[in-house]
Parts: sequence; C-alpha cells; structure tokens
Amino acid sequence: MSVPKDRVARIQAEWARERPDVDVSPQGVIGRLHRLAGLLTEELRVVFRRHGLGEGEFDVLAALRRAGEPFERAPGELALHTMVTTGAITKRIDRLERDGLVTRRAAEGDARRRVVALTDAGRDVFDQAFGEHMANERRLLAALSPADARALESILTGWLAHFEAPRVVRDREAAD
Repeated sequence: MSVPKDRVARIQAEWARERPDVDVSPQGVIGRLHRLAGLLTEELRVVFRRHGLGEGEFDVLAALRRAGEPFERAPGELALHTMVTTGAITKRIDRLERDGLVTRRAAEGDARRRVVALTDAGRDVFDQAFGEHMANERRLLAALSPADARALESILTGWLAHFEAPRVVRDREAAD
C-alpha cells in the first residue's frame, strides 16, 4: 500500500513535469516546514485565544514571567527575549496594559527609561494559559515517537543556529 501524496509532493510532481530542468527537492523540506508551521501555529493560537491572548501577547507575558521576581523587563529587553520584533513590542504592551495584565513605569534611578511589569492578574492569566499551552504542545508532538522528536529537535536546533547566529551579532553591533 502506498502513502498518498501530500500537497508538497503533488506540487513537486507538477514542477517535475513542467520544469524538469529545475531541482525542486528543497521544497520537500522547506515546503513541508512552511506548511507545518502554519498548521501548528493555528493549533497553538486556539489556546491563546481561550485566554484572551494573541500569540505576541502570550510571548511578551512569557518573557516577563521568565524574568523572575519582580517579573519585569525594559521594552528593549522584551524584544530580545521574545519572538516578537521590536516594532511590534509597543503595540503588544499597549494591549496588555489596557487589559490590566502589565504596567509601565519609569525605571528606578532613570526616569527616561521605562520598565514593563507583569501584574498579578497578568501572572494568573499567563500561568493558566502556559499550563494549557504546554499540554497542547505535548499533544501536537505525540504524532512523533520520542526518538523522532529528539532527532528533529537536534536537527532544527543546528539549522536554526545557522540563521540566528549572524543575526545575534548584527543585533549586538546595532545596539552598540
């Protein structure tokens, strides 16, 4: 019994027919990762929405929660500790502050510097969402064997480092 072709395999077959001169084998990995990322993101957003959060807001709350007591960071630090771009941080903070999940205040000893802090309500919302989020991620990974999950994590870690290492250097240089 043969495995039915997925969308990526069908696209590759069409390209092989139409452009046999072009090697489309990279689509086998990149296309599937791109498609899987979109599907996984939607599965993750279900939990965030249940707690009144978007993906970016969840990420900002997570960065504050991971900071430890007193659960605060400067906006620039939040950009470094999240998957949210610097430009998007302010928008996320505005929404979280409006919802009473974070506060903004001047940093001690430097009124020009701002600090974003997790409120008690923000910590409660995040802690509830985080437990459910981790259960959801476990559910999503259950489609893989533990050995496959470990192997995939190792491969992705190395591959991601290839792209992120230069970005970290550029970010540090821009900050200086």
